[in-house]
Parts: sequence; C-alpha cells; structure tokens
Amino acid sequence: MTVMPSIDPARLIEEQLSQASPDLLRELLTLFINTLMSAEADAVCGAAYGTTSPDRTNRRNGYRGREFDTRAGTLELALPKLRTGTYFPEWLLERRKRAERALTSVIATCYLLGVSTRRMDKLVQSLGITGLSKSQVSEMAKDLDEHVESFRSRRLDDAGPFTFVAADALVLKVREGGRVVGVHALVATGVNADGHREILGLQVTTSEDGAGWLGFFRDLVARGLTGVKLVTSDAHAGLVAAIGATLDGASWQRCRTHYAANLMSITPKTSWPWVKTILHSIYDQPDAPSVHAQFDRAISALEAKLPAVADHLETARADILAFTAFPKEIWRQIWSNNPNERLNREIRRRTDVVGIFPDRGSIIRLVGAVLAEQHDEWAEGRRYLGLDVLARAQAVINTETEDTSDITLQALSA
Repeated sequence: MTVMPSIDPARLIEEQLSQASPDLLRELLTLFINTLMSAEADAVCGAAYGTTSPDRTNRRNGYRGREFDTRAGTLELALPKLRTGTYFPEWLLERRKRAERALTSVIATCYLLGVSTRRMDKLVQSLGITGLSKSQVSEMAKDLDEHVESFRSRRLDDAGPFTFVAADALVLKVREGGRVVGVHALVATGVNADGHREILGLQVTTSEDGAGWLGFFRDLVARGLTGVKLVTSDAHAGLVAAIGATLDGASWQRCRTHYAANLMSITPKTSWPWVKTILHSIYDQPDAPSVHAQFDRAISALEAKLPAVADHLETARADILAFTAFPKEIWRQIWSNNPNERLNREIRRRTDVVGIFPDRGSIIRLVGAVLAEQHDEWAEGRRYLGLDVLARAQAVINTETEDTSDITLQALSA
C-alpha cells in the first residue's frame, strides 16, 4: 500500500513565499544558482558528479566560497572547483548595467563621505550590499568614468549629418565649498543620418548662461557635429545666442510647450482657455500656408480683446513657426522639446535616489551612464525619422533658402 505524503510541496512553497521572508528568498536564490553552476560544471566535466562515464574529461574538486551581492541581499555561493583548469560562471558575474553600477558607485561614495549617513546606509542596504571599502568604490568609479568619458568625447563625424538637434538643461544639487549649490547638466540629442536619435553630449556648468552653452556647442562642433538645420529648445537667451554663434545655417524652433507656458503667464486667468484654443488651432493646420494664415487670424482675434497677448504672439512668430519649413510628417517630432523631457524624467528617476551629489564628477558619472544606456537603446530600436523624410527635409532647406533665410535670421536674433 502506497503511503500518500502528508505535506504538499507546492502548497508549502506557496505559503512560504506569501510570507515574503528575505531570508527565504535569499536561500531559494542561493540554492537555484548553486544548482545551475553544478549542472554547468558537470557539463564541462562531461559527466554528472560522482558517476563513472567514458565521456568524462575532467573531475570535480570541491568548492570555493564567493559572496554575490544582489537586491535580495548578499548570497554565499559555492563555486565548483575542477581538478584540471578552472570553472567560472560568466553568466553569473556578468557586468551590471552601466547606470546601475554608476548609481551604486555614487551612493557608496556619498556613504563613505558621510553625506546623509542614515539615508545612504539604507540605500546601500537596499541594493543588497553588505559593505564597500573605499578602494572598491574607487575601482568601480574608475571603470565607470572611463566608459562615460569615452562616450562623452566620441567623434560625431561618422554618424552625421545631424539634421535636427534638441537641447535642454537639468538643475541638480551638489556639495561645493561646504554648502549645497545648484548646477546645470546640459544635454543635447540629435537625429543622425540613419534616422536614429543619439545623445550628442553632456556637460555640467555652474549656471545656464551664454558662456556655458557656447562652450557646450563649440565642443559638439569640434567633435564633428555638422549639417544641423533646426535646433529645438526653450527660449533661454544664452542658448539661442550660442546656436547662432556656432551652428551656421541652422534655424531655431522655440518649444511650443514652453512658449504656451510663457504666453499663459501674461494672459488673464479667465481668458486663458480661449487663448489656448486659438494657439492650438495654429498647430492643427494641414500645411504650412494654412498655419501662417491661421496665425494671422489669431492675431486679429486677439488684438481687439487682449492686445498685450497679441503683441507677445506676433513677436514670437518666427520662433514658433520655424517647423513649417520642413515636411508635415515630422512636425510633431520637431516643434517641441517633449521627447527630451521624457529623457529628463528618466534621468530624474535615477538622480532623485541620490538627492545631493558629493561632487560634479559623480553627476557626470551617473547622468552619463544613464545617457549611454539610452543611446544604446535608441541605436537598437526603430528609426525615429524615416530616411525619405530626412532627405526631403534637407532638400527643402537647400532649394528654398530665400523663403527660410528670414526665418533663420529672425529666430537667431531673438
């Protein structure tokens, strides 16, 4: 007579997992990894452990302990040893993603420097790290800095021309001179000749002034940025001036989202829904002539009731309508900085974990690693703009210089 087991293994595992015990999760993960390594070592030896087989080419020779940091905690693994040669689980010790390593490095640096000690201790523990020495942090940072610097200083010649470029800045907090100050991380993206988006550059400056943006764009040009026909950004005076000084022949598109916020600030609150509807009607037209015609109608409608708003809109005509010189299919991609805002949110998601950075180098390390990951994802993903549209965009500018020169000059003089 067969005796039925009194314990249901499936139910037992389900009950244990429902308790969400960190110790249990670590034990299960350790057992799973050790089992996989043992099976792989058997495959290397040509036969299972403890068995006799004519196919055997090597033998097991005990184990060596190794700590492995995970988000479930530090695991005590048993790596199989071989009598001849060595066994090393490449799949297990694969490098972490650059951004995750950068985040770990920055948090650990803050921890070792005594910045918000209690909070940093919790963050380090949440990453499953039982302890980091200064030498380990230094070595990790050195490796990351080399990758980030290589990415930031790479040549842009091979990927150009970059027909469309977008620029923006983020404000981050850093400790300098014994106090917390705000610095600006300048970021530029572009669409290369293959239609894919690229991260063009990253620099950290004390303030978002003309000198900072001028140095930033000069560095991009020196690294091979060419063929730029349109730059989309907000209306920062130093940024617009730097575009005009470094990118010959490029027009400037004022981000429609940023401009709407500027226009709202001078519009009476009760009138804003009406003004907003009129403003959106300009962008909803099917072609460039209709856009300009609707713009004229909008000015006429506003002059009678809101002359200050009408003057503000008329002054910004060249700035917000620069996109009309390009094919209709890509207007949504070039008339605002919204794609870069999504990139900024991803950067913020990582930098908010740190809060206050210990130095500017740690900002470049983490933000640069995030941008490098995003750059790789864009390169492997689908094209941002089609090749036929890019070709027509270049042709429009080349054949209609008389129509677009006024827009370019007016936009860069803003």
